[in-house]
Amino acid sequence: MSKPSRYYKKKTILITGAAGFIGSSLVRVLSQIDCTLICCSRDIEKLEIIPPVKARVVNREIDIRTPSIWEEILEGVDVVFHFAAQTSSKFANDNPCMDVDINLVPIARFVETCQKKAIWPDIIFPGTVTEAGLTQTYPIDEMIQDAPITVYDINKLAAEKYVCYYGTQLGGRGVTLRLANVYGPGTKSGRPDRGILNMMVMRALEGKSLTLYGDGNYVRDYVFIDDVVNTFLMAGARFDSTNGKHYVLGSGVGHTVREMIETVRDLAAQVAGRKVDIDYVPIPTDLSPIEFRHFVADTSRFSADVGWHPEVSLEEGITRTMKFFLGQKNR
Repeated sequence: MSKPSRYYKKKTILITGAAGFIGSSLVRVLSQIDCTLICCSRDIEKLEIIPPVKARVVNREIDIRTPSIWEEILEGVDVVFHFAAQTSSKFANDNPCMDVDINLVPIARFVETCQKKAIWPDIIFPGTVTEAGLTQTYPIDEMIQDAPITVYDINKLAAEKYVCYYGTQLGGRGVTLRLANVYGPGTKSGRPDRGILNMMVMRALEGKSLTLYGDGNYVRDYVFIDDVVNTFLMAGARFDSTNGKHYVLGSGVGHTVREMIETVRDLAAQVAGRKVDIDYVPIPTDLSPIEFRHFVADTSRFSADVGWHPEVSLEEGITRTMKFFLGQKNR
């Protein structure tokens, strides 16, 4: 057992959004630890926990928008990983009030509930690197001046500020991890504008062509799910260094969108024997301006504070992702 994993032994850990991509991946790791694991989701039937399991697992079907939800689920909890969220930038722009209700209000209610009940569980919260806005130079670290241009990013940034307030002003402990493009084995995203790399992998495995908008020369940072899960475990285990902070997290390596798609194409042939084409199409007129950014994470601050380093390259990560989805088809 790794040192971060040992930290969670005997603790009561609550994960919202436990059936989602990152949440379910974290559940799989923590279920192998002697702890109490409270898995919360709107659709708990989608959560699959693979035996053997060392944790005492409690499943709770909840709606994070319920005003009293934290009063119902926080009693006796030591650590909260809060993944329940709405993740589509387009949906947020079209429905700003609904996005506030899902992505911001629950964090404010968490802070309020902890104050009222005088309980102070640790909270680890996922932010997004797009909170910074239309970045053009890179790598990007925590010193960048945030200039969000979508409702989604505005609300994620506001929620991040509540987490910081909780950790620095109220006596609790909280940290936000701003994530780059996460991909890898796991559950499918429910939004068509999220999980693009995984979507490309699944299309390639089905022998379908891959769509590339324009020249595809925008730079992205693709970070593998196992590396991301480790960031959350390590951030929560090192609150002596991480409390009240936010971190910019990714692989630290930039690839253009075109390079990513070409890598998927090439590996589909090698790993699965699938020959797929790339369709080059004009950029849609309704594409969000946030897509016209360049981004690579500078993870040196997080590495210095907790000792984390990404381990999985893009090629290895895509290969492992393909093998996972091929295995799913053969089950």
